[in-house]
Amino acid sequence: MKKFEIAGLEFNRVSFANFFFNKTMLLGYFLVFLAGVGIYEMFELRYFSVAANAHAAGLDPTNPGLKDAMMLAVFGNVGEITREVPWTLFIANYMYMIYTGSGVIFLVALAELLNFKIVEKAAAGFMTVGIAMVFAGLFTIATDLNMLNMHWMFLSPNVKAGMWLMLPLYCTYIPFVLFEIYLVLTKKRALARKLALPILIMSIGVDVVEYYIQAKLFSMNTARHLWTEFPILTFYFIISAFVSSLGIMGIYSFLVHRKKPEYPELMSILRKGILFFISVLALYEIIAYMVVDKDWAFLILFGPFKYLYFLGYILLAMVLPFFLVFKPTNSHWKITLASLFTIVGGFAGRYLFVYGGNANPMSDRFGVGYEKYDVYEVASSFNYVHPHVGEILIVIGSIGIVLLIYKIFDSFFGITKLRDNHA
Repeated sequence: MKKFEIAGLEFNRVSFANFFFNKTMLLGYFLVFLAGVGIYEMFELRYFSVAANAHAAGLDPTNPGLKDAMMLAVFGNVGEITREVPWTLFIANYMYMIYTGSGVIFLVALAELLNFKIVEKAAAGFMTVGIAMVFAGLFTIATDLNMLNMHWMFLSPNVKAGMWLMLPLYCTYIPFVLFEIYLVLTKKRALARKLALPILIMSIGVDVVEYYIQAKLFSMNTARHLWTEFPILTFYFIISAFVSSLGIMGIYSFLVHRKKPEYPELMSILRKGILFFISVLALYEIIAYMVVDKDWAFLILFGPFKYLYFLGYILLAMVLPFFLVFKPTNSHWKITLASLFTIVGGFAGRYLFVYGGNANPMSDRFGVGYEKYDVYEVASSFNYVHPHVGEILIVIGSIGIVLLIYKIFDSFFGITKLRDNHA
């Protein structure tokens, strides 16, 4: 394939048809189209719902429900963070994509530092998938903020707000990761290895800062006492993200490398990684239930989300993958299947945390404001709303963002190819 070079980086010369109309791009277009349909659905619900108008205000200006209706007309309430309704599928997907994507980048940087040669050679592809997932997470949260919120976010900036913390975070993190990919592609291995440590630290920093951001948002939403009484909850996000990240790397290796000689060695390393982090995650879960009050553990284990917890999270994210990868095997389909389970189970865990963690609404006392119920009191109502079809379409469409970003990199730079380790 013909190439041209810019700043030491070789670009493939790709025809218009091959670049825009290959199978991966077409699938990405379709998924992004679904996201577009979902965005339209959300836009229509937010801004064109039946709400109060000037005529209604003139007929009954003292109606106590008029204020809420006017707020609906201006701001909408679909996908918004409020004290009365749970968070949305947007938040679950945002947290999943951000933590899993940064987890992939962290694990590749760690492999660089530990001198895992085969992972170093495949680093460009893995890191591209990771950064693509970060962009997909940001795409998801952008749809949740809606246009009016984003408009006023810049016109009347509140720099103490959780969302504003995202800007310096990702404006620093993303360029560092892209520069690392550049170093790998240009075979500057010595410098790439030096940069791996800052990227590794920043990947953990992303998880910690994101935890802080979510804590700020949760604290204004519902009574999530775990944020303050169980601060090592941040390790749950990090460890569970590593499990899902290894699953992503396993599926990627199956799709890209299964017919190549490096495949057995790559899958062997991923098998050991999945086994290790699943064991750590299981140990964490046991310790968590021993440390936190038994009444809280009872609510988690036997509450309204118990089926999702045991069948969606425990079974898929830990039990089945553990038995599939427990023994060394030449049957790579077991590792691939375990990878798929960790991806699905990891998302179930995020869904469980977002929806289950906000199932109990807060009480509202006049003159005092919103207060949490007693920590273990059975709430007077179970606050849960199934995701709207628009939310589902946008989340599915975010996968298209990952595919498009990855394929653009692959078309220009051939990131599926292994890179030698020499400088």
